[in-house]
Parts: sequence; C-alpha cells; structure tokens
Amino acid sequence: MIKKLLHSGISPSQADIAALILRLIGGGFMLTHGLPKFNKLLSGDFGFADPIGIGAPASLVLTVMSEFGGAILLIIGLGTRLVSVPLMFTMIVAAFIVHGADPFGKKEFALLYFTIYAALFFLGSGKYSIDNILSKKSS
Repeated sequence: MIKKLLHSGISPSQADIAALILRLIGGGFMLTHGLPKFNKLLSGDFGFADPIGIGAPASLVLTVMSEFGGAILLIIGLGTRLVSVPLMFTMIVAAFIVHGADPFGKKEFALLYFTIYAALFFLGSGKYSIDNILSKKSS
C-alpha cells in the first residue's frame, strides 16, 4: 500500500478523476464570481472596472463570458482546453493588473485559479466529460 502511494506514476483513470475534480472545483468556484457579474450584465448595469483599457462594458462582457460561461463549460467538460485560455487570461489580469499593487494575499486566489486552469489546459477534460462523449461519436 505504501509503495503504491509513493509511486510517482499516474494511471489514465486517476488522470480522468483528477481532471473531473479540477473541472468541478475550478468551474464551480468560479461561478460564485461570475454569477453576480452575469446578473449585473442582465440588469443593464455596465459599470465595471476597465483593467486592460477596452472600456467598462466590454470588460464586463468578456469577464462574464469567461467567469460565468466558461465556468459552466468547464464543469460539463465541453471545450475544456479552449475554455481554459480565457479563464487563465482573466486570472492573470485579476492577479497582476486588478490586484497589481495589492499584497500577495490579494493575488493568491487568482493565481490558484490560474494554476487549476493551466493544469486543465495540459490535462484536458478527461473521460467524464462532454468532450469525451463527442470524441467517441466522431470516431
């Protein structure tokens, strides 16, 4: 048992479970950030930060697409690698532009989310995903 725990390899089934956990946690937690912004957008309130200079409404729309839409796609495992890219970008902006002058503790969550999305970018969505179902149908 100890030898198995200390083994550095990972089986495909373990990678699939890891991808599922990362997708559910990374997507589910991000929804708590994206849903209020989505509701703000639906209410017609376009007041929002403009961290990259494209205008507050455009920043809000892109953030909602990433944090709300991307999070939902991540949870169900649809386009996981593609969806990870705007989520990573959003977290880099949050960490280094929005919280650029703040202490590390303010950047920490954005960097943790970035790490989850980077892992999913390389790992993919895994067996327990819509991506997997669609890839079986196309072959």
